[in-house]
Amino acid sequence: MPVELRDADDAAIAAAGEHLREGRLVAFPTETVYGLGADATNERAVASIFEAKGRPTFNPLIVHVVELAEAKRHVLFTAKAILLAEAFWPGGITLVLPRLPTSPLSLLVSAGLNTAAIRVPAHPIAQKLLKATGRPIAAPSANASGEISPTRAAHVMASLGHAETLAMVLDGGPCVLGLESTVIGFPNAGPTLLRPGAVARGEIEAVIGQALLDADAASGEAGRSSPGQLASHYAPRANIRLNVSAPRDDEIWLGFGSNQKSAAFNLSPSGDLTEAAANLFAMLRAIDDAADGRNIAVAPVPREGLGEAINDRLARAAAPR
Repeated sequence: MPVELRDADDAAIAAAGEHLREGRLVAFPTETVYGLGADATNERAVASIFEAKGRPTFNPLIVHVVELAEAKRHVLFTAKAILLAEAFWPGGITLVLPRLPTSPLSLLVSAGLNTAAIRVPAHPIAQKLLKATGRPIAAPSANASGEISPTRAAHVMASLGHAETLAMVLDGGPCVLGLESTVIGFPNAGPTLLRPGAVARGEIEAVIGQALLDADAASGEAGRSSPGQLASHYAPRANIRLNVSAPRDDEIWLGFGSNQKSAAFNLSPSGDLTEAAANLFAMLRAIDDAADGRNIAVAPVPREGLGEAINDRLARAAAPR
């Protein structure tokens, strides 16, 4: 059956909840990006996420729940994790914590680890869908593995509209934040930034009262305990060159800031990092479509605040494939 694209009204959300309970996949908006959802307690449904995306099974999934009380039924919270949950949930932060032996979550969501990645989304449609389903929802970004993350329903349809196990795409308009959630882990060494994202490092450090450690994504269990740590990820078809002051003749220009108004595309003409984050994935898709055989040259983006996450995504998009 063809994938059903529906505006996310109450009737569509109720139908989507039924699809999820019956083991099918539903794509839905969150405040960060669109997610490809499955019942997180259904092993076969979770497996179909990996199949639909072409995603490596060693890459864990984020589990979405309605509230902190539900999260506590699945993972063991540290004191610092409670501080972060209370400060940023619902919202764009994911916590990687030891999974409880009593949790009904599929083992596949943890990719063989003894931890689970969990968050409470703020988007009203995501919240309604969770309540309509009555179960936690495992949901990575709703795109083929390694491709640019979707921030609009049309992006989902372009990437996964052919997937046999995808029953419905709920259209809730463009995502507000446009970057995946920030992922924080709690290994023995202390709170660790596993993936920069929609909540900036400084905001998190202000809440926990200490500097975040940086994960070594190249080795060890900590390096694969979070989604978004593969070296090549979020990649367009065209090759990308970063931190470019001026494009070559064979390149299309992705600018940032008021001094690059001549750029074919500009993440934020005013130099606003929040605007740039919200525009990043949609603009990468648009410039990739317009490249017409050319490579993409990307202007420097400051690394402070949300710039850390923007630069992380751009570096993975530019990595060798």
